[in-house]
This record gives sequence, C-alpha cells and structure tokens, in this order.
Amino acid sequence: MKKWQHWAIRGIALTAGCLGLFWSSTTASANAINTYIGNQDYSTPKITKAYQSVLPKNSYRYNKPEGVVVHETANPNSTIYGEINYMTGHYNNAFVHTFVDASNIINIANTKYLCWGAGPVANQRYVQFEQVEVHSKSAFASELNNAAYYTAYILKQYGLTPKRYTTVLSHHDVSNQLGGTNHTDPDGYWSTNARNYFGTTYTMTDFVNLVKTQYANLGGVTTDTDTDTTTDQTPDESTQHTVAKPKTVKYYHGGNNETATLANNYTSWSVYNHVKGTNGARKIGWSNLSSDYRGAKVYVDSRGVKKGGWSGTWYRIRFSKNSSYKYWVYSKVLNFQKVTYSDASGTPTLKTTKNYALYNHVLNSNYLSKTTAHTQDFKAGTTAKINKKGYKASDNSTWYRVSVAGNTYWAKSTSLNLN
Repeated sequence: MKKWQHWAIRGIALTAGCLGLFWSSTTASANAINTYIGNQDYSTPKITKAYQSVLPKNSYRYNKPEGVVVHETANPNSTIYGEINYMTGHYNNAFVHTFVDASNIINIANTKYLCWGAGPVANQRYVQFEQVEVHSKSAFASELNNAAYYTAYILKQYGLTPKRYTTVLSHHDVSNQLGGTNHTDPDGYWSTNARNYFGTTYTMTDFVNLVKTQYANLGGVTTDTDTDTTTDQTPDESTQHTVAKPKTVKYYHGGNNETATLANNYTSWSVYNHVKGTNGARKIGWSNLSSDYRGAKVYVDSRGVKKGGWSGTWYRIRFSKNSSYKYWVYSKVLNFQKVTYSDASGTPTLKTTKNYALYNHVLNSNYLSKTTAHTQDFKAGTTAKINKKGYKASDNSTWYRVSVAGNTYWAKSTSLNLN
C-alpha cells in the first residue's frame, strides 16, 4: 500500500509563509492521449458514494474546498478496494476523499469536510483523490477520463473553474508550491504509462486541458486568459489579439442528434479538435479528412459561443450518427434548417393521448435542442400559453413556444390541441 505520511492538520497553525506562489498556466498543444480519449466517446462516469463512518469531519479553512489535488497510489499491485480497505484502517495517518481506476469512481469521504492527504496547507483547501495504478492502454485512458470527469464535477459542484496551479494541482505541485509534503505523484506514473502505451508524454497541463473539456461537457464556462495570436482567422475574428483579455466559451449541448449540411465553401474555414483558441485546440485541416464534403449531412451535438475578448459560434460535428470521431467547426461551415420566428398567442391544451416530446428549442435548429419534458408528464387538459411561433419551411412544420406550469418549452403543433 501507499506509504502514507501523517498529515493531520489538528493543532497546526498556518502562517502567511505557508501560502506559497501560484504560476499562471500556458497553452499546451493537444496531447495524443487526450485525443485518443476524446475519440472513445466514453459514457458519463458514475460516482459511487460509499462514505466510511470512521473518517473524521473537519472544516476547510473557508468552510468549502478551493480545488482538487490529484494523487496516485504508487503501488503497482493493489486494487481500488484493497486501497480503500487499507486507508480506512489507517485513516489516522492519512486519507483522501475518493479513489479512481479505469472502471470506478468511489467517494468514501464527504467532500464537505477536509481530508489528510497532501500536507497541512493543502489539506485545509482541497478535495483529494487517488488513482489506482492500471496496466493497459485502454485502462489508462479510461482512468484519466474518470479522473478528469471527477475533477470537473467537484469544481462545478463548488462553483470553481479549472485553473492550473490554483484549483487543479498534482501532489507534486503541492510539494513545490505549498510545502508540508515532498511527494511527486502522479508525474512518474503518468510518464511511464504514457511512454509505454502511447509513445508520448503526459503532464498536469495535459490533464487540466482534459478537465476543461469535461467541465464544458458539464455545462461549465471556462475562462482562459491566454493571448490569442493565431492567424487562421474566421471573418468575425479578424482582429489579432496581442494583449491578454478575459475570454470565455459558453457551451450548449443538444440531445436529439440534430443534423446540418456543410456549406459549399466550407473549406474557407478550418476544422479543429476543439473550439479554436481554447487550451489544447489544434487545427486538423479538411485535407486530412480526405474527402469532398460539400452538402454532406453531419450530426451536431454541441454549440460553443465565444464571449469576452473574442466572439464567434462553433459547433461539434460528426459524419455518422454513431461515430466516435468528432470535430469543431465555425458556424458558417454549416447550413441548418431555417426557422422563421414571429409573435403569437393562444391557450391550447397539451395532447396527452400520446407522449409527445417538449423541447428547450425548436428541433433541428441552429440553437440545438434537448428534450426537457413530455406531454404525458402533465394531466389531461393542461393548458399551454403560447408566446412565440416558429416555422420551418424545410419540413413545413410549425412550432410554438409555450408556458406550462411555470416552465417554458417549444412544442410542435402536432403535440397541441389548437383552438
């Protein structure tokens, strides 16, 4: 088992000198392992809560966590359940909140309370988790995906954003920046597996980029403060940014496998592995996809809207419904079904004889939609108050924005009993 050190914070006074220094992160090129993970199209990991009653409950310095510290167990022969059993029996020496491997995220200590895993300064600030060592290419990628998801989940839960050295740190970062410990994990573990299974490297900067992707998938907005000096500019991004400005990308995720077609001049803008200008984004280039896609139908599942020191809307596409290969393109690359909107009114009732879907936007529009309710969620005779109308000439369908029981939906006309 891991050689735990006694890092309990009881009775330890903190001084200003313990705070250390934080460095700002720099943009890293896309990592081959992150690209591999992105292409696997993993399902959303499940977090299992299995709180151990013997673990103490002590408050953070500000009564809530300020980020996440990443560990690894340094034991090539252990299992996740073996690690949990050992730590639970030796918690007076040290314990962490959660353990992660290729198949599991097991949370054993309530993150509302601090743990003892990375020295007295870090313990008072951070949620901490251990990665159990795995021994194959697929297991390593899956474990990193689980670890990044858990990190993003915790940050989102506590109203934090992913920032290198500030809200996301390795144990080695704590040793260098905050002190009170001298461990260097997970550097060696990541380096060895990255070299053995992928022939590349893997660092905390690469991991933070993966966390940002997971954070965006959870609906979080990541703020980047890097200088954008790229030259492959889209028409509404023609001003090169030479002074660092606050930049954000707000992500919206559709759930209905909506489609669009590629414009005839789609090659006027390049294709990327992520929204252009974000950390880890790199240009792929249409020539590398080896086909003429003019007019081709693509499936669209996400929209990214740039705000702050930049602008533009981007979409994530794939070329077949079940493909694990996904790409980001500028909005002008795609032609969506046009929706003509107008004011409208009326008080129809919902059709509850069938279970019609209700959406947050018009289905197959450039906003992308999610199914947010169904007509049979409501009692027969429930009234819907119309306040907007949308018409799609492409399929001759009419849609209404309605208010039902205090919530707003877009409903196809066929799901309403119109007066």
